[in-house]
Amino acid sequence: MVALETLLTLVVAALASLFMAWSIGAGSSGSTPFAPAVGANAISVMRAGFIVGVLGLAGAVLQGANVTEAVGNELVIGSVLTATASTVALLVAAALVAIGVFAGYPIATAFTVTGAVVGVGLANGGGPAVAKYQQIVSLWVLTPFVGGGIAYATAKLLRRESIPERVAIPALGGVVGLLVANIRFAVLGGETGRSLAEVGASTTPPIEIPLVGIDLGVVAVSGLFVLVSFALVRREIVVDAARGQRRFLLVLGGLVAFSAGGSQVGLAIGPLVPLLGAVAVPLPALLVGGGLGLLVGSWTGAPRMIKAIAQDYSSLGPRRSIAAMIPSFAIAQAAVALGIPVSFNEIIVSAIIGSGYAAGGAGVSKEKMLKTVLAWVGSLALAFGVAYAAFTALDALL
Repeated sequence: MVALETLLTLVVAALASLFMAWSIGAGSSGSTPFAPAVGANAISVMRAGFIVGVLGLAGAVLQGANVTEAVGNELVIGSVLTATASTVALLVAAALVAIGVFAGYPIATAFTVTGAVVGVGLANGGGPAVAKYQQIVSLWVLTPFVGGGIAYATAKLLRRESIPERVAIPALGGVVGLLVANIRFAVLGGETGRSLAEVGASTTPPIEIPLVGIDLGVVAVSGLFVLVSFALVRREIVVDAARGQRRFLLVLGGLVAFSAGGSQVGLAIGPLVPLLGAVAVPLPALLVGGGLGLLVGSWTGAPRMIKAIAQDYSSLGPRRSIAAMIPSFAIAQAAVALGIPVSFNEIIVSAIIGSGYAAGGAGVSKEKMLKTVLAWVGSLALAFGVAYAAFTALDALL
């Protein structure tokens, strides 16, 4: 039996988690995936908020386990995330993200949650997980350069008159097909999930390429995805280039929204993972609850942030938007696979800047960029400091 006091604390922690899920849905996972598509006039703001909520829920259920377990068990050494500690961390992080939503600035959710969880964990006597911090910081630092750089190069490629759109854009469709074939889903089995290419290749005996250890069956299925994706995108581009670009951009937005759900749900419910044993709640049920919180946040709060990102950062056309979304999808899936909490605001905004500078920096607000970077760095430090101080004070009172 769970003591009444402990049960009440768990309920408060669960409510804080739902508030966090709503804040994330209204902010990063709900606004960033379709912001370039809205900026390119490929979809309306309200419809984007609706679709991203549904896809975010699907991503949370199918891909959310890795980041969820990392946030709950790997950010601090020791069993220090008690119900009280988790509640403090979630409330501090959610409050900062909500402030960002209503102020119109994209606060990096991963920064606030990571800072808050580490803050309460260390305040409760835990040790720093230095190796995990190195992984997280490496990804955070590399994201603007890798994402922005790929977006810049892709946008430059699409602007070259020597390469016709009926070749360049379908080729990018093939790259997306390759990524889709090899992203992992927990529901497909395996210790870390399996990809569609691995499932397709499992129907035949494995034949590995010497030295590199790659299954030829996986290569063949991946190649099939590339060819089909290339053909589908090319057909749309040949029939109507403008419409084909918009449809391809919407597909990319959907893939990024799905990836956002798989990553961001862990930021909302990860701190609850150490508490599951006390209430006998399975992780899949927790993922569904977190996904529903993301969905509600996307439907009710995301339109404001979608407008802010789509219109304030850069005046994007379809080609520059496509260039921004492809690296965003790739980085998001890499983070999900590695179990690293990552900010979708950082991913998307960096890619938008990169694609914007490919056109000479047209429409990119440098002042807005500077304020955003300061908000990201400040949110990490502020979340850590406030969470550490709040838990220390609460622990002294109790």
